[in-house]
Amino acid sequence: MYLSSWTSPGTEVDVRFGVTGHRILPPSIVECAVRHWGRVLPTGGHLHGVSNLADGADQLFAAHVLAAGGTLEVVLPCERYAGSLIGEESRTRFEDLRRAAATVLTMPYPEPSEQAFLAAGQALVDRCDHLFAVWDGRPARGVGGTADVVAYARSRGCPVTVLWVDGVLRA
Repeated sequence: MYLSSWTSPGTEVDVRFGVTGHRILPPSIVECAVRHWGRVLPTGGHLHGVSNLADGADQLFAAHVLAAGGTLEVVLPCERYAGSLIGEESRTRFEDLRRAAATVLTMPYPEPSEQAFLAAGQALVDRCDHLFAVWDGRPARGVGGTADVVAYARSRGCPVTVLWVDGVLRA
C-alpha cells in the first residue's frame, strides 16, 4: 500500500476532507481506504467531508463520514447527475447520501459532461483542506477524472493522500 501526505489526526481542529477516486474499486482497495479513514479521521463534529457522490470512492467516503458522525457537503457536477451513475443500487445510495448532506451545491451544467465533472472536481478541491485520492496513479481516462482532480489539488497546494495497494489493477 502506498500513502502520501497527511496520515494522522492532529489536534481538535476542524479540517475539511475531500475525496476523489475511481468509480469501480477492487475489494482490496475498498478495505485499504476504509481502514485508513478509520485510523486517521476525526469522529463526530470535527469531521467534515466533501464529495461529488460518484460511484465508488466518492460514495464510500461519504458513507464513512456520515457513519462517523461527521458533516457531509456535496458538490454535484450537473442537474441530471444521478442518471450517469452505474446501476440502481448506486443511484439509491446517491439519493440517500444527498438527502443526508448538510449542503448540496450543483454546478451550472444541465447534463453530465467532462467539463461538468472537471468543474465539480475543482470546486470540491476549493472546499477542502486535504484531499484523499483513491487512485492507481495513472492518467485520467477522460477530462475531469481522478488524475485531473489530483493535479488541480497539487497545483493549489492542497495536501493529497493517495490510497492504493501496489500491484492492484483497477477495472
